[in-house]
Amino acid sequence: MMRDHYVFSNGRLKRKDNTIYFENEDGQKKPLPIEKIQTLHLFGEIDVNTKLLTYLSQYGITLQFYNYYGFFTGAFNPRAAKESGHVIVKQTEHYSDKYKRLYIAYHFLNGAVHHMLRNLRKHKEIPAEYIEGILLLSNQLHTSTSIQELMGREGQIRHLYYQSFNHIFKQGFVFEKREKQPPRDPINALISFGNTLMYRVVLTEIYKTSLNPTISYLHEPSTKRFSLSLDIAEIFKPLIVDPIIFSLINRRQITKKHFDYLEGEICYLNDEGKKKFITAWEEKLNQSVKHRMLKRNTTYRYLIRLECYKLIKHVINDEVYKPLKAWW
Repeated sequence: MMRDHYVFSNGRLKRKDNTIYFENEDGQKKPLPIEKIQTLHLFGEIDVNTKLLTYLSQYGITLQFYNYYGFFTGAFNPRAAKESGHVIVKQTEHYSDKYKRLYIAYHFLNGAVHHMLRNLRKHKEIPAEYIEGILLLSNQLHTSTSIQELMGREGQIRHLYYQSFNHIFKQGFVFEKREKQPPRDPINALISFGNTLMYRVVLTEIYKTSLNPTISYLHEPSTKRFSLSLDIAEIFKPLIVDPIIFSLINRRQITKKHFDYLEGEICYLNDEGKKKFITAWEEKLNQSVKHRMLKRNTTYRYLIRLECYKLIKHVINDEVYKPLKAWW
């Protein structure tokens, strides 16, 4: 089974014959199973060379680079093998047409809100006014006449959603407000780290299809970012990232000792905390559910790729797009 591999130590990645090795600072070498790796996440200071990159490209392996604090810094993506001029043209048409774009953007958020409410309904301690408030706002999403209006209402929904977190968390964790750049407390650090992983896995799945990751609908396309991964991730962040955070905290797997601060302001997961999160992350992605249409077990990771396929069918006018809404 293909899986992601995470490297936290400093050292060097290199190729020798038909094998790749990670060599740490002490000169110890560890072979990596290239046939089983789809993405390498590098959190340490790692040296690479063109010989290695060429070899990884042959296997379609992506390198994701993160800095010491766990923030994504860049990637090496193999040359796209499934590009389709027809799909790109159709993607662009759906972006250029105001109503076609609004339809897709609305349904991304519709899927996201479904999973937010699903999380809250699983926790009986959540006051009813949070759920009622989100339902009221979500019923107004379809009346939005612009992306800006849609995003504004999404912001109101997410504000209520995040306010409810304090009724879920134990261990003395408190969530005051969402702060991304930079995260200033443990909950923001967890959300930012989890969302970063989410964006990267969505992008990896997009690359396995003929979609162009720079053409998006909810988030504005711009230079230096793959905004379609941000769009599709909206559906999956409350389905995958948030439950992991709830579970890690309430089961005491993540405590305040797993966080460090930079200059007393920027909060981030230390190496032990990152490893605990990534262990839960991989378990979640590999968890499977019985798919109602496919009639077989499907992993959470593959559900992301299925979402990409549904979007392709929509833009080529094969099948109207409806977002994933977890039924299990």
